[in-house]
Amino acid sequence: MNPEIIEQHGITPAEYELIKKHLGGRDPNLTELGVFSVMWSEHCSYKNSKLELKKFPTTGERVLVKAGEENAGVIDIGDGWAVAFKIESHNHPSAVDPFNGAATGVGGCVRDIFTMGARPAFAMASLRFGDIRGDDEAARTNRHLFAGATAGIAYYGNGLALPTVGGEVYFDNSYSGNPLVNAFCLGVLRHDQIARGAAAGVGNPVYYVGAPTWLEGLAGASFASRDLSDEVKEAPPTVPVGDPFLEKRLIEACLELLASGCVAGIQDMGAAGLTCSTCETASRGGTGVEIELSRVPKRDPNMTPYETLLSETQERMLVIVQKGNDETVKRIFEKWELPYAEIGVVRDDGMMRVKNNGETVVEIPARALTDEAPLYSLTAAPKPAPHTSDTAALLGNIPAPDAVAIETALLELLAHPSIASKQWAWKQCNITVDQTVLPGSDAAVFTIPEANKILAATTDCNAIYCCQDPRLGARIAVAEAARNLACTGAVPLALTDNLNFGNPHRPENFLQLREAIEGMADACHTYGTPVTGGNVSLYNENPSGAIDPTPTVGMVGLIEKPEHITTQAFKAAGDEIYLLGDLGSEMGATHYLLTRLGEKIGAPPSLDDTKELALHNTLRAAIAAGLICSAHDCAEGGLAVALAESCLSGDLGADTAICVESVESPAPCIYARRPDIALFNESQSRAIVTCTPANAEALIVLATKADVPCTKLGVVTQDSTLRITCCGKTNASWSVPALKEAFCDTIEKLMSTSCSK
Repeated sequence: MNPEIIEQHGITPAEYELIKKHLGGRDPNLTELGVFSVMWSEHCSYKNSKLELKKFPTTGERVLVKAGEENAGVIDIGDGWAVAFKIESHNHPSAVDPFNGAATGVGGCVRDIFTMGARPAFAMASLRFGDIRGDDEAARTNRHLFAGATAGIAYYGNGLALPTVGGEVYFDNSYSGNPLVNAFCLGVLRHDQIARGAAAGVGNPVYYVGAPTWLEGLAGASFASRDLSDEVKEAPPTVPVGDPFLEKRLIEACLELLASGCVAGIQDMGAAGLTCSTCETASRGGTGVEIELSRVPKRDPNMTPYETLLSETQERMLVIVQKGNDETVKRIFEKWELPYAEIGVVRDDGMMRVKNNGETVVEIPARALTDEAPLYSLTAAPKPAPHTSDTAALLGNIPAPDAVAIETALLELLAHPSIASKQWAWKQCNITVDQTVLPGSDAAVFTIPEANKILAATTDCNAIYCCQDPRLGARIAVAEAARNLACTGAVPLALTDNLNFGNPHRPENFLQLREAIEGMADACHTYGTPVTGGNVSLYNENPSGAIDPTPTVGMVGLIEKPEHITTQAFKAAGDEIYLLGDLGSEMGATHYLLTRLGEKIGAPPSLDDTKELALHNTLRAAIAAGLICSAHDCAEGGLAVALAESCLSGDLGADTAICVESVESPAPCIYARRPDIALFNESQSRAIVTCTPANAEALIVLATKADVPCTKLGVVTQDSTLRITCCGKTNASWSVPALKEAFCDTIEKLMSTSCSK
């Protein structure tokens, strides 16, 4: 075969020789080469990351379906009920067509969930874009991408009547031209409803159901496994167009079909379309699958086998039916007005065999495309010297602030697009009565009436930390997710991850990937959160280089009782405000330095797992005992931002004072001289809580027994003012309306300005 064609398919000379070996020494035809190209792409095979992913813990007493076994992991939530959840990326398609790229990202993730037999309950999104401030072409493009992706997520989720309950949105120029669109979905099922994606039962018929195949997303998996260069952007595959209303019918039909007992195996046609669903079901089942392309529903009957197999048309499923149940299958599909066809049969030869009008056009051992895809251990660069954690050095070019400078700094932090309220995005999405806590608090809380369970869920990753130290940043991402759940009263169950990195063939990028995985794995062991699966998205680059390493964590927890549900909002005037955890002094990699200096500098804050776990347990114990009224973790922007957010959420004020005499470290003179350290450091393992005066003593005793520092900060007030006194010297104050304007109006104002491609 022409070497140029082989190279165009992303196949190396060594891989081509391996293909020939799998084919008994013969050369593949063009269609077979296309099949190998998509199945051996990083997007489908994880050939450059799978060896690293094996470092994750994937087992636990609640794990019913492990990572890698099926389309999504399944976790026991008690009383015979379970949840299936997963996070997936659609980064490259969203860079080309943000609306359809994001919409189909949601649709693909949802299909992975109901393929497991679970009814989708809610979605979340973790999004990253370049800076949307300014009127230059880059800012306008970033606003265009943000607007399009947000609209696509809302369109698809709303069309399914699937609430988008929360998530996160960050803005940084490392993502300019290469946004990250990570979609999360969770579904609910009983243990006996778990479905499998295996082609079981030799002789069983194979059915295609869903949208007719069309020329969409050809080789999309290969596209997602290349750098997003200008050349690639100029001639990308067509981004598929999603139809949530068709998917809604597909959900109902498939769940009804699964309940009928007719299904021997089921698989969605995601990346690589009909190709992946055929070979993956055969490989999982240890069987073979033979299909006839002339029977596949198509919008254009003249589509070639290559086009039909590699199309990524959305809203399609492959169903292996128990022999003799054809009439039941047809009745259900016709009831839901879905295109369908019997296109093949399960064989006993282990082959993926594709025919077109009776002529064999593909004949490949199924395992050669899946389990036997090549795996690589790439070269990692040496670890660079660590960034400084010296607070004095980091603040050396920033004058010690007075009260006015402190007031300005907080308003600027609240107006930073990464910290500012994302209600502009979330209000485009449907909500539901089952969503107990709306987007904007530490974690979303959602009730599952049929299971009588309360779930909490969050997505987290501070990519600035990961940029400065990928291992520590990934550990903090897991710890912060667990901390956010603890603030709601939830016990973490498990997590799914989306590993967004640059080209792994660049040693410095592969080092970041390896370090982040090992850091995340270590934290998962510590916090008892097995990994249920997820997604690896590499080759995320723009002309300036790779994106900041972004190992996004999606974590799910369980709240025992409705009365335990806790939010970040201050509840009533007169409630006392306490800080659980140290006051802290670590300024490296903070948003404060980012806003003051315009760059990411310094080492991320340290993470002491013993302190972090003690905080989580104390939060849950205090919530269960009815001692606290609100809880909010200290994250980006530090203590001052957390106080402001709690005031805004409750529409109340606060009188607070940081009295350094009540703590041993750091030395009192540091806070007196540099109140910005006290207010804006991002030391970990901290949360602001409130309680009634009657419960204050019990809270202090509980925290003291757990060896968790408990410092009184002040009191919630009825007037619309946040006051902070530091060391009795710096007296700063903000009206709540001023805080609201900075925090709540920023994104809305920015997105009301013009945007263009």
